[in-house]
Amino acid sequence: MNTHRPIRLLALAAAALVSYVMTSTVPAAAAEPTAAGLWQRTDSGKAGGKPVVWVLMLDRGNNVYEGVVAKTFNQPGQTNLAVCDECEDDRKNQPILGISLIRDMKRKGRVYEGGNILDPRNGDVWKAMLTVSPDGQILTLRGYLMTPALGKDEDWFRLPDSAIAQLDPEIVSKFMPEQAAALGGKPGAPAAGKAKAPAPAPKGGAMAPAPAK
Repeated sequence: MNTHRPIRLLALAAAALVSYVMTSTVPAAAAEPTAAGLWQRTDSGKAGGKPVVWVLMLDRGNNVYEGVVAKTFNQPGQTNLAVCDECEDDRKNQPILGISLIRDMKRKGRVYEGGNILDPRNGDVWKAMLTVSPDGQILTLRGYLMTPALGKDEDWFRLPDSAIAQLDPEIVSKFMPEQAAALGGKPGAPAAGKAKAPAPAPKGGAMAPAPAK
């Protein structure tokens, strides 16, 4: 008789029990952070810098993401753009507020590739990629011409959900309908549709980083 067989069977049963207990009680790993949300670009490229623009990153489905201008800020010595009169595609003469700034970003984990970013100052469209930090608080944008190696990085910083209340009501209504409902019409009852263009202003302002040539 094989006297070791019961011992082996007992060991296998114990291992199976431990495996069951571990898989039943250990919580699943936290989901990987995504680019979706509200981000701030600053004049210094650091979290404590003065805001230049807020960009709302949207999950458009099928792992494709888009970024729209959610809020702009006056910059000393520069004039604010009202519309993208230099754009040559479907964004021609569209209001800067709410314009599609980042397009066709395809998610691969924390990296987003294959997309592009608009420079509203001159209508140029640059290739771009995005990388979300492991903690989900920093979004690194790399704009470039032919290859990412010829571009440069710029960090944007995630804003808290409370910042949504500072957005134009029409932006919230158009791009964040659930949040608009949660705000209960505050700070105003958003009306659906395109944001109205402010009065035209001279060209200028700083919106998107210019990739290294």
